[in-house]
Amino acid sequence: MAQIDLAGYNLGELKGLQHEIEKEIKSRGHQDVKKAREQIHAIAQEAGISIADLLDSAPRKAKSSSGQKVKPKYRNPADGSQTWTGRGRQPRWIAKELANGKALDDFRI
Repeated sequence: MAQIDLAGYNLGELKGLQHEIEKEIKSRGHQDVKKAREQIHAIAQEAGISIADLLDSAPRKAKSSSGQKVKPKYRNPADGSQTWTGRGRQPRWIAKELANGKALDDFRI
């Protein structure tokens, strides 16, 4: 790649070059996407498959379970409103009771 000496440019000229470079990068990105689409259409047409069929037959990802509530497995006998699912960091009340010799099964719901 040719090295360009930018030291002779003032700030305004450099910003103008930056703007032109960003435009060219965006334009080439659009050209690459257009070329890829054309290639995909050609491959699908050659195989006798419509684009819709091609996209519909793609393997689907399994739905993630993020955001789904998990039922609590443990309850604080001193305060029934305090529960724990058994996931993540142990609540203080569990850690305290375990340190005092109790077993985790003592709190199972």
